[in-house]
Amino acid sequence: MAIGYVALVLHAHLPFVRHPESDYVLEEEWLYEAITETYIPLLKVFEGLKRDGIDFKITMSMTPPLVSMLRDPLLQERYDAHLAKLEELTELEIEHNAQNGHVRYLAEHYATEFNEAREMWERYNGDLVTAFKQFQDSNNLEIITCGATHGYLPLMKMYPQAVWAQIQVACEHYEQTFGRPPKGIWLPECAYYEGLERMLADAGLRYFLTDGHGILYARPRPRFGSYAPIFTETGVAAFGRDHESSQQVWSSEVGYPGAAEYREFYKDLGWEAEYDYIKPYIMPNGQRKNTGIKYHKITGRGLGLSDKALYDPYWAREKAAEHAANFMYNRERQAEHLYGIMQRPPIIVSPYDAELFGHWWYEGPWFIDYLFRKSWYDQGTYQMTHLADYLRAEPSQQVCRPSQSSWGYKGFHEYWLNETNAWVYQHLHKAAERMIEISKLEPADELEWRALNQAAREVLLAQSSDWAFIMRTGTMVPYAVRRTRSHLMRFNKLYEDIKIGKVDSGWLEKVELMDNIFPEINYRVYRPL
Repeated sequence: MAIGYVALVLHAHLPFVRHPESDYVLEEEWLYEAITETYIPLLKVFEGLKRDGIDFKITMSMTPPLVSMLRDPLLQERYDAHLAKLEELTELEIEHNAQNGHVRYLAEHYATEFNEAREMWERYNGDLVTAFKQFQDSNNLEIITCGATHGYLPLMKMYPQAVWAQIQVACEHYEQTFGRPPKGIWLPECAYYEGLERMLADAGLRYFLTDGHGILYARPRPRFGSYAPIFTETGVAAFGRDHESSQQVWSSEVGYPGAAEYREFYKDLGWEAEYDYIKPYIMPNGQRKNTGIKYHKITGRGLGLSDKALYDPYWAREKAAEHAANFMYNRERQAEHLYGIMQRPPIIVSPYDAELFGHWWYEGPWFIDYLFRKSWYDQGTYQMTHLADYLRAEPSQQVCRPSQSSWGYKGFHEYWLNETNAWVYQHLHKAAERMIEISKLEPADELEWRALNQAAREVLLAQSSDWAFIMRTGTMVPYAVRRTRSHLMRFNKLYEDIKIGKVDSGWLEKVELMDNIFPEINYRVYRPL
């Protein structure tokens, strides 16, 4: 009989990026890359496990922006064209490298991969949300929600209605998508503040995830640390991230993704091929970009990109199997040690960004596949579980008050509030204040009703934590600033038009077309609690 639990939790999220007003926007490719490199590979793993009779259990958030984009006909059509370009380029690469045996072998590897992605894409008619839902229906996958637009909740708490809107809109969107209310929520950036659990309980949520120190510094101090969830006073459970198992996977310095055999992310055909040859497959303005076709491996620490050796998927897959075995061994020893101290089965919660698996760490889906297979066949010390099943099996837990926390730099809010992005908050707070004000209005006609709902959408989209995060990382900053400003400007125009009773119907129609997330939203969600 197992003496512990291991819960793998993936956070599948991308900011809402959709530009019908433009033929090409580079940032839309965040979604296309994630579909090819993460979401389809994960579905292939799940299908393989199911086919082979392995009753796998995994928890995965699918955030409302991601679900909305995956189900958007325009983005589906654009992804189809994106994948066709990749298929065309790999066929060209096979021909181009006819006399270069190893590179041809790699080009054929990518051709097979893209063809398999095409097969799955067409088999599900481009609807990957339904593809994931089938594994929720079989109780292998527990899909949880997140904030409506991944807003950073502790920095909104002075406006509780804004926090409530992030939670309630997300829950309503989840139910419209999956046909049942969500049981759990991945708090955006795992960021928690005291009192948030009351809103989670009011929304009908059963549990949430936070960082380990949010549990470790709870009051009273939890008897079992972060190796058991705690119940808040509202009855909502809080699960804490296990630092040891998390670091083994996500860290490129001491974790698995830094192994020499694995694919090098930063050496891409889009930057290395002869310009005239690659020009049809890069940006329309002629600027180079990543294509996703990468021929080199990490090779060794300290080497420049020019010194990287050619990649070999065979040996990389072997290394992924070795790392899965090591992860399993470490969890066995960890479970045994903790069980000896606790005298009850610990739960080791290992949460990661889903896009780590496949996009950043190309071999990540292979690692997950091997981990589930080895855990099923090669050990009996721990049981793989998803969080909803765990709470059904272990309904008695200590009651504590979690500590304010996040999984960001230094464990609190500094990454989302600093000299690079502090300017946004006075505007976000003013927008929230104004949205609460107009939420009390009753619309005079259908046009004003649409304007009020669009105003709610614009506030939510401006609040996305992704924009502040990007400003801090220093990559794609102009886009993040532009998105923040554009949503605030649209909101302010809507607010002013509503206040004077003169909504510009033509302009509103254009904005509704661009920012079409949450078609069923009701602006009254912002009314005072």
